[in-house]
Amino acid sequence: MSKRNKAILLIILSAFSFAFMFAFVHLSGDLPTMQKVFFRNFVALFFALGVMKKNHIRFGCKNKKNSAILFVRAFAGSLGMVANFYAIDVLVISDASILNKMSPFFCVVFSYLFLKEKLTMFNLLTIIGAFIGALFVIKPTFANADLFASVMGFLGGMSAGLAYTCVRYLGSHGEKGPMIVAYFSAFSCLLALPWLIFDFHPMTWWQLLCLIGAGFGAAGGQFAITAAYSNAPAKEISVFDYTQIIFTASLGFLMFDQIPDVWSFLGYIIIVSMAVIVFIYNNRKDKHAAQETEPASEPAESK
Repeated sequence: MSKRNKAILLIILSAFSFAFMFAFVHLSGDLPTMQKVFFRNFVALFFALGVMKKNHIRFGCKNKKNSAILFVRAFAGSLGMVANFYAIDVLVISDASILNKMSPFFCVVFSYLFLKEKLTMFNLLTIIGAFIGALFVIKPTFANADLFASVMGFLGGMSAGLAYTCVRYLGSHGEKGPMIVAYFSAFSCLLALPWLIFDFHPMTWWQLLCLIGAGFGAAGGQFAITAAYSNAPAKEISVFDYTQIIFTASLGFLMFDQIPDVWSFLGYIIIVSMAVIVFIYNNRKDKHAAQETEPASEPAESK
């Protein structure tokens, strides 16, 4: 399996895991945003530390030059998570979700700006196509939304895009995925800890189980997406992150009896079509490049 195809499978697995995380967060009920953020990352931290110990990975960057990028990844990712959770608590879910789905688009933009990864018109059009499909599925309406919460949700998607760009850089410069996840989870827990201490709300056993489930979903999603962006450029795989919408809609039907309407199904078709087009295009491009690099056969000797 090529690195890109492996990355595609990983980012789809990440989307599936994050869909479960959102479902569990929704099930946890009316708890403070920072409390949800803390428990979501606390579980992921122990999961990541366990993987690091098993694989003898030390906590810290191999190359000190990567420390600043790792800090930006943790800071941007934490802000993005807080902003997204806040938007979910204040806005209707459709508005918060579409704002969070801006992250793959921003990831491509930041990869172009900071990592100097080439951005072709084909890449741009397919990402825009997937984004249009997401709009059909989510059907955002900002008429009655709180302006501050909407801005926070938008900034959350932007911050997440910057965080994933940093993951791409760190992965391509020798940093291990479990260490990146552990650093981010520890940073987020420390960021949320003061609010947890001074504004803790007692939880039922069901709410605690839901937050633990959200933590496991987040851990799986973080490991998968970290590995995905470490194996392939954002422009080649970020479109597949929109499969999270399909998984979320499926879980909504199974767990909350939510049935998508005809516009949602149209969005599914557009998103899947964009993913298939990207997959076919990249495979054909690789096949063509491989044919060009094959050594020409030597001419037969004249008799």
